[in-house]
Amino acid sequence: MKKDFLLEILVQELPYKFIPSAITQLKSSFEKLFKENALNYGDIKVYATPRRLAVIVSGLSDKQENIKKDVKGPILSVAKNQDGTYSPAAIGFAKKNNIETSMLYEKDNYIWAKIEIKGKTTAEILKDNVEAIILKMQGSHFMRWADNTEKFSRPIENVVAILNDEIVDLKILDKKATNKTQGHRYSKNRYLTIDKPENYLKILKEGNVTANQDERKELIINLAKKCAQDNNLEIKFENMEDLLEEITFITEWPVPVLCEFNERYLKIPSIVTITVMTQHQRYFPLWDKNNKLSNKFITMANYVGDDFSNIKAGNQRVITARLEDGAFFYNEDTKTKLIDKLDNLKGMTFQKGLGSLYDKTQRMVDLSKFISERLSVKDNSDILRCALLSKCDLSTKLVFEFTELQGFIGENYAIIDKEKKSVSKGICEHYFPLGANGELPSEITGQIVSIADKIDTICALFISTQKDKKKKRPTGSNDPLGARRAAIGILRTVIEKNLNLDLETVIEHSLDLLSKEFNIELEDTILDELKEFFLQRLLFMYEKDFQAQVINSLSSFNPLKDLTGFVEKAKILTKYQSNPDFELIKENATRVKRILKNNSYDNVSEDLFTLNEEKALYEAIKNHNEDINNLDLYIQSLKSLINPIVQFFDKVLVMDKDEKIKNNRLALLSKLNEKFSKICDFEKL
Repeated sequence: MKKDFLLEILVQELPYKFIPSAITQLKSSFEKLFKENALNYGDIKVYATPRRLAVIVSGLSDKQENIKKDVKGPILSVAKNQDGTYSPAAIGFAKKNNIETSMLYEKDNYIWAKIEIKGKTTAEILKDNVEAIILKMQGSHFMRWADNTEKFSRPIENVVAILNDEIVDLKILDKKATNKTQGHRYSKNRYLTIDKPENYLKILKEGNVTANQDERKELIINLAKKCAQDNNLEIKFENMEDLLEEITFITEWPVPVLCEFNERYLKIPSIVTITVMTQHQRYFPLWDKNNKLSNKFITMANYVGDDFSNIKAGNQRVITARLEDGAFFYNEDTKTKLIDKLDNLKGMTFQKGLGSLYDKTQRMVDLSKFISERLSVKDNSDILRCALLSKCDLSTKLVFEFTELQGFIGENYAIIDKEKKSVSKGICEHYFPLGANGELPSEITGQIVSIADKIDTICALFISTQKDKKKKRPTGSNDPLGARRAAIGILRTVIEKNLNLDLETVIEHSLDLLSKEFNIELEDTILDELKEFFLQRLLFMYEKDFQAQVINSLSSFNPLKDLTGFVEKAKILTKYQSNPDFELIKENATRVKRILKNNSYDNVSEDLFTLNEEKALYEAIKNHNEDINNLDLYIQSLKSLINPIVQFFDKVLVMDKDEKIKNNRLALLSKLNEKFSKICDFEKL
């Protein structure tokens, strides 16, 4: 018989960042429980609000199947006495398995028993395991509550556990399961009884709770859109996924409330107002039909009722205070030009032992000049101006208050100062990408300054760990300056913007600048460590596109020298991975390299050839003159060598007793190895 199971944990308000993780943990834990106990089920759904976590399992088996199996007992010499009767060891074995000694049998010199293990009921399994599942959940800031010794995110107020229409006899901490729960705190139907799991969502709605988070999110979007449209305004949900998720997990019954602020605050940069609303206050900004930011906004109230006056007044009071601060800082900042704030960076530390942000800015100017020369940029004046101004907004009052606005405020202030458009835009975009898959700088000015900034940060971090041995190089858990993210940003910019840039020389120049400025003698290994650091980021970036061995096989070509060419080679090698001819090339290339043992032999002499297969292979190698600049065609052209190679290895003994003939054949293989080595290191492929 199939049954449905419901578990609901009612708690005090959960931190919204914990809820998505809780959903994943619960689903995974119940899947594991049912698999380990051989219980079949149809589906597992997990629902979450700020006050409850619920699991509904449909089509769950009523009980485990009985299991018949043979159990091995003691060896015969121990199980039987000399007179053939069963010893205490055999009797104890039978008793342990709840059978008579007459049911024991002998096999392979041991005593065995056929036993049947009765399957537990699903209710018993749930009773024994549910509390452990809940208390094994993990999250930040878990604490002990009241007299309980176990930790959880928030105090547990109530537990519902029903299998079909029957209450499961289980307990979580000091809360015994019932079929009673609570709706929204302000609902007229606050106290609810769940008759069956299949009615859970419907009954919760009667108590003003939309328990399904996906439905709640869709409801928030639709309600906000309608509220905006009713007021002849527009709402934009692009780039608001984090805000949507947060509002979804801080509400059980979302209701839109239209609020407004004084229009005079629209004079400050819209990015400030939008940031205050979305990242600080959880509001949805609104735009008018001309795509201009409106002084109206929507807050989603977790509320049941008709009177929103207090909610509206409270939110308008808060936003006014925040925007008043923003307006004050903006007015103070714009009393002086952005370039005038450059000297302020002298008092702002970049990194302990590695100078100020002013020092970093000067290095960025030097690096930007170096990079622009390598890219043959004819006029780099805008690039150098952008680099000089790039960090000036870090000393402004507005960025000090709203740190997430760095770059955006610099761009705005540069526009006010009538800097060139490419300079202003580059100040903002040199921080791009803001995330692993974020937008890249759109113009060469921002691209070059972005690379200069990130290269300097990464090299400075590696040098600082050389100076202070207590510091660690960036790892998965230790990356204080976001060096891994910065490296990915550099790699993406060079590759996706098709910049013909030798990144290794830029790294060397950056290390040289830092070592001279701070009088540091660099460790011999630091450049190799940096190259390996970037190679690992490449592996991470393309782990879904290329197999690790493909990238490793190309690492000897030094990918940092030509990143775009490197990626193109990886694409071509990936294309040929399942090609039978390529497999033959790979097999023979590996064989050749192993025979040579990394040695190289010169001067092939045709006079020393004793077999036709030697001559045929030599002629094939001489006639193979394809251009390696087109790797695709080059690999295809190697097909002409396959047959001579196969014939050579079938008929020719390379390690001939005659030293001259042996060395001549090794020299022939060296010529062949040169052809293969232009593609990749086949031993790593």
